[in-house]
Amino acid sequence: MNAHAATPKGPKLPVAPPPTLWRLFLAFLTMGATSLGGGVIAYLRTGLVSHYRWLDDETFVELMAISQSLPGLNATNMSILSGDRLRGWPGAFFAALGMCLPGAALMTAAAFAVGIGGDDPISKAFLHAIAAGAVGLITVVLVQLGAKVLGEIADYAFVVLTAVLVAFLHVPVLVALLGVGALAIWWHRPRKGTAPKPVDPHFKDHP
Repeated sequence: MNAHAATPKGPKLPVAPPPTLWRLFLAFLTMGATSLGGGVIAYLRTGLVSHYRWLDDETFVELMAISQSLPGLNATNMSILSGDRLRGWPGAFFAALGMCLPGAALMTAAAFAVGIGGDDPISKAFLHAIAAGAVGLITVVLVQLGAKVLGEIADYAFVVLTAVLVAFLHVPVLVALLGVGALAIWWHRPRKGTAPKPVDPHFKDHP
């Protein structure tokens, strides 16, 4: 058995047709208004992949990798990239607008509230609970995505290596992504006698 062969995955649901601009805006407006605690990647994955089925997990991970390597907030970057993938530049605009509007309004109100009662023990306990929930959501997404897109032991090694470089060796995220990415490309390079992976018939590269 080839040590570099990917682990077979289960059947995937077909990707739904691209939404209208109005529906795209409403979807990101909803996700922007409900993604409490910083676990925005979890909310985006649940909405875009599981609920609406506008993206598959492989595409979501690709967009997330690009988002992580660019400056700016993940929520904004992901909304722009996802909207562009689904409806071009108008989709990028309306997705980003929908994602940012609730946060801008709520953060303005939250800043005012914290300024008034930010030292209150109940307020601090609430913020700690929200932060803990966000960590839980991100952990769930990591497990779900890892089970679907990591095909062999080497892939898990790349994940651990990236975490060690960023968390313990304090390597800049962009440098770690470029370095580990180059190593992963070399590892997964085509080899003689290895058949190419079949193209997923359900994948559609929307402009």
